[in-house]
Amino acid sequence: MKTRLTFAVLALITLVARDAGATDFSLWIHGYSALRVTSAGSYSDYVYFGPAERPAGVNKRAISWGGQDNLTNTVAYVRRGLDCYCTGSNWCYLAAHSTGEMHVGYLLSLYGASARNVKIPDTGDATGTCQNASGSPTQTGWNIRWIDVAGGGAGGSELAPIGHWVDKNTDDLVNLSHPILVDLDPARARTLYDHNQTRGVMFYMFAGAKGSLHSLTLPGQDDQIVAYHSAGSVSGDVQGWCNPWDAFCYGVLTMGTAAADAYWPYSDRAKWSNHYVQFRDDSESYMHLPYSTLVGMQDWGELVALERQDMVNYAW
Repeated sequence: MKTRLTFAVLALITLVARDAGATDFSLWIHGYSALRVTSAGSYSDYVYFGPAERPAGVNKRAISWGGQDNLTNTVAYVRRGLDCYCTGSNWCYLAAHSTGEMHVGYLLSLYGASARNVKIPDTGDATGTCQNASGSPTQTGWNIRWIDVAGGGAGGSELAPIGHWVDKNTDDLVNLSHPILVDLDPARARTLYDHNQTRGVMFYMFAGAKGSLHSLTLPGQDDQIVAYHSAGSVSGDVQGWCNPWDAFCYGVLTMGTAAADAYWPYSDRAKWSNHYVQFRDDSESYMHLPYSTLVGMQDWGELVALERQDMVNYAW
């Protein structure tokens, strides 16, 4: 398994060797936005994460898909973003939060081996579609170095099927019925696409465990929205995975790519291929939503703060 230092060295070698006109981009794909629809097709709407001036990786762009409609109707916006910035001589680092992981995983699995036009970055129209490169060249798949995921929702959330989410202003459950919640039902989320098919791209997972009263709805450790089974990319059916030495769980969410370690008499569970647990919240200090608990606004906080720092350190 390559370490992040190894990736940094390889990135430097690639930087020296590639064409002078090549550019790297850091693409941020947001999650379910319960209280505000983001500007679908925009590459500059950072309100889901926080102030746009925060450093968040080289040449950062916000890939906005709306935040509430179902995957079928919104994944095209993310696909256009990858076409715009991750084709030709340009390469991307991706940072996904929550449902953003589902969008990326879906695209890699279903479209990661298909042909597409090479695009010119930063020429997008209102839908996020960029202009074709001169001569309309094509390529297969996208140029993606790796993907950071905070509070990954590709495995679904038990809150989704009961139509509840958390109001960031009150930290209370509110009744909602947005279409994306249908896709976030764990039974559906785990069968929407082949989670093992990442086209060789590595997902680095950041899993939080700062639960709350409604965590009784979520099995094992959770970040108030997503349980470890999803944030830690554990395959198979849903079980309660926890930190080491926590009782009343199915087993322990392991670091790296190692199978989740089940307690006797249960069986260990493999993680999805090319999914690596980079951070496990052993101190139970980090929650899902990227806002400051002091000021009650989006501020690249909680798990996203760890993800952002990782992008600053390694996406360059």
